[in-house]
Amino acid sequence: MKWKGRRQSSNVEDRRGQRVSGGGMALGGGSIIMLILVFVLTGGDLGATLDMARNQAPTTQNVEYQATEREEELYQFSSTVFADLEDVWTEVFQENNLRYNLPKLVIYSGGVSTGCGTASSQVGPFYCGEDSTIYIDLEFYDKLKQQFDAPGDFAFAYVIAHEVGHHVQNELGVLEQFHSYRGRISQKEFNELSVRVELQADYYAGLFAKHIQGKGYLESGDIEEAINAAGAVGDDTIQEKMTGRVQPDSFTHGSSEQRMRWFMNGLEDGSLEGGDTFNIRDL
Repeated sequence: MKWKGRRQSSNVEDRRGQRVSGGGMALGGGSIIMLILVFVLTGGDLGATLDMARNQAPTTQNVEYQATEREEELYQFSSTVFADLEDVWTEVFQENNLRYNLPKLVIYSGGVSTGCGTASSQVGPFYCGEDSTIYIDLEFYDKLKQQFDAPGDFAFAYVIAHEVGHHVQNELGVLEQFHSYRGRISQKEFNELSVRVELQADYYAGLFAKHIQGKGYLESGDIEEAINAAGAVGDDTIQEKMTGRVQPDSFTHGSSEQRMRWFMNGLEDGSLEGGDTFNIRDL
């Protein structure tokens, strides 16, 4: 991706070096292991996946943090991608006579305090609708490459774009409606709704790719990197790799084929209305 020398977002906050204690996720040791198997690298909305603990205020301690040259480059890259996402979604919303409220991106290391509670970097990148913020530990770039065989800068851009897709859903009221079903329908039905939410976010990532492709920002191989990343984080691929079994009823993000296809749908269509995953019988 051609990113150097272009605008960087002013809505990026650097919290690397902060150490958070207290608060935390309402999960036991066994639960956090299962969470990592299903959630890490799936690019989910944390509010849709976790019941975050809010009853204990976390404490934050600043410690000296020395970033490597490579980390700084990743930070600058993420800020540029985030700026592109601001431009694209502001334009798309305006075309649909809507107002887009910009989200925030927090770069952290180890753990972080959010509007949804505190979280460890083990959960991977996530979006918190309570504070309209995307949270990313830059070490995830290496996890994407090494653990899931999804290298490349645009693979990482796809992840950021997917998370911003959840913010778009928040702006459109989709997440509020989705959360309203929690406890009112069966777990299987709720999982199916979750898949539709996640595939829509993949569509929005493809929409973003289409727009910046039109601006001449993409290089040869970028789209393939994103498609590869989408396939690598499908529920079936993760379950097969981690447990040797695939359980479709437990899918919360969609299969590899679905995730790749809905990214491609966004890339080919590029319209807001084309991403309606909720009124389609067969995903």
